[in-house]
Amino acid sequence: MTSHQNTQTMKPATAAKKLGVYLEATPAEFQEGVVTRAELNALQADPPSWLSDLRRDGPHPRPVVAAKLGVSIAGLHRGGVTEPLTTERIEALKQERPEWLEREQAVQADVRKEAARVKKLHADRAEHAERD
Repeated sequence: MTSHQNTQTMKPATAAKKLGVYLEATPAEFQEGVVTRAELNALQADPPSWLSDLRRDGPHPRPVVAAKLGVSIAGLHRGGVTEPLTTERIEALKQERPEWLEREQAVQADVRKEAARVKKLHADRAEHAERD
């Protein structure tokens, strides 16, 4: 009996998500093929110029846009941002500071504070339980 290793592959959309890039902005050969785990690792370790350019300039997918603006993906939607944005447009929004962006950043800050409070509460309870 021989054993042979199957090569793990993923759809281009999955690979683009793992790389943090907007699929529709990637080269056609990337969009039309499949990506192996080894190819993904190689792209991450030594990104080609198209990948470096996309990561730097965009257009960026929603999770990246949200992170760069300090808001949630839902906050982007509430703010009317439904399309991918370039780095230039993200920086412009940061400078313009529209009302929706300030509101959503405040909401996100509150969410982070609450998450930290709950995490500390759980840690304190676990520490207290260990002592008992």
